Formats: sequence, structure tokens, C-alpha cells
Amino acid sequence: MSDLQPSLEVARRWFAEGLRTACHLTDDRVVDAFAAVPRETFAGAGPWRLFHFVDGYWSTQDADPRRLYHNVLIALDESRGLNIGEPALWARHFDRLGIPDGARVLQLGAGSGYYTAILAKLVGPTGRVDAIEIDGPLAELAQRNLAAWPNAHVRLGDASQPVDGHWDAVVAFAGATTPHGWWLEAVADGGRMLLPMTAERRRGGFMLRLDRYGDSLSARSVGWVAFYPCAGARSPEDAEAIGQAIADPVGQQAVRSLRRDPHQPDETCWLHRDGWCLSKRELH
Repeated sequence: MSDLQPSLEVARRWFAEGLRTACHLTDDRVVDAFAAVPRETFAGAGPWRLFHFVDGYWSTQDADPRRLYHNVLIALDESRGLNIGEPALWARHFDRLGIPDGARVLQLGAGSGYYTAILAKLVGPTGRVDAIEIDGPLAELAQRNLAAWPNAHVRLGDASQPVDGHWDAVVAFAGATTPHGWWLEAVADGGRMLLPMTAERRRGGFMLRLDRYGDSLSARSVGWVAFYPCAGARSPEDAEAIGQAIADPVGQQAVRSLRRDPHQPDETCWLHRDGWCLSKRELH
């Protein structure tokens, strides 16, 4: 890039301001977090392999980190299709989630730590982000990458195995077919959860937004998604059920609650599974 290009700091700010406009962000804190966190810290040495939804993977022409400040996915392991995810998707969801200063956040799937750092910036020095990563080398890499964020903590583990505690927000970064009970119980009263629910990988799925009110969970489908599969939270039967359910987009948009009480399927059930149900029934 020529000397006429913006500085790295300016490129980051332009990147964040572009997300503000493209994603209709209303929280300045989300914009500032994307402007502050250096993507190159979490992307490894350049040139980089980027991912385009139509063209697949391609290489940047050089190792100038300004190449990373666009709405692009960055390959972590191309052979597995494992990437640093799309900024626009996560900027929009973080904005709508409304994560306050001082919040406690549980992240299921840290990758190399980029979005862990964004979350750590959002919760501020009085908050805390606990991230679980099942891949050993990635967990170690994320821990190293996050040295400058003391309120972010990464542990090696399987997100299907319960962890004690309650969090103001629980955010999953891999596609599940089943919401584990302990994930739901980990959401504090008044807290919320984002969970990608995906069918077979090529078909994608939807982002499930949950909000806890006492013992009840309101539920909404908040957009189409495609994600790397979540280890320990998938079954072929549930994936097939999700695939059949999303063929009914009207019913999908009518979802209002996640039920865990035993009941027979009825006209209010959009996705009825063993032990849980996404229902069109409103919370009382």
C-alpha cells in the first residue's frame, strides 16, 4: 500500500465506523471496541488467507495489517474451515445484546481470542470474560494473544461439560443443534444468550436469542447464520429437525419462548425436541 493510505489507527476507526453504518449500530461502545482491538494480533503473520462466501479462500497480496480492516473472515485453519468470524455479524449482535460495563460474559469457543478481546473491551476493567476453547493449540494461542486484556480468561475445555457460575451474557461461537441445560442455567436472571442453531453445515441455520426472566426464557430467532460445528452439542437427528423447522420461516419468526417443561407437541411448538422446545407461546 502506498504512503497515501491511512495509518493503522485510522484504518481501524474507518473499519469500525463502516460497521456502524452498515450494521446500524447504536452503541458507541461497540463501535469503539472494534476500533480499538487490533485484528492482526489474533490473525497470525501475513499475508493472510481471507474467506469470501462466494469465491472461497484467497490470499492478501502482502502482509500490511490494513488488509484486515474490512468485513472479512480470516482463516485460522483453512483445512477445517475454521475462521475469525464476520465482523458485521458480531458487531450487530453485540450492539443488540447490550452488554454493559462490569458485566460477566461466558464465551463458548474462543478461537484465537479476537472476539474475546472485543467482549473484554465492552465489559471494561470491572467486568470479566470467561472463554472455553476445546482446541488445545488454539486455547494456548488465545491465552497468549490476550495478554493485554487482564479481564479475559481462556480455559481449555469441552463446552458440553458443566462449569459452575452465572453470567450476564453467554455467547456461543459455534453452531449447535441442542442447547445444553447447563448453558441455559448459566444465564443469570436478567441475562441473555446468543446461540447459533445450525442444521447441516451447508444449510446453515439461525441465531437464537434468549433472555432470562426468573425461571422463564424468552426466545427469538434473530437472523440467518452459518457456523463451524460445536463439539459435543450436535446430533444428526437434531440437525435434521432444525433443517425441517427452518423450512417454515413464518413459524420461525413467531418463536417467543424456550420451554423445558414436559409437554406434548401442539400448534404452538415450532421446534419440539427431547427436553426442550422453541415455542410460539408468549411468556406470562
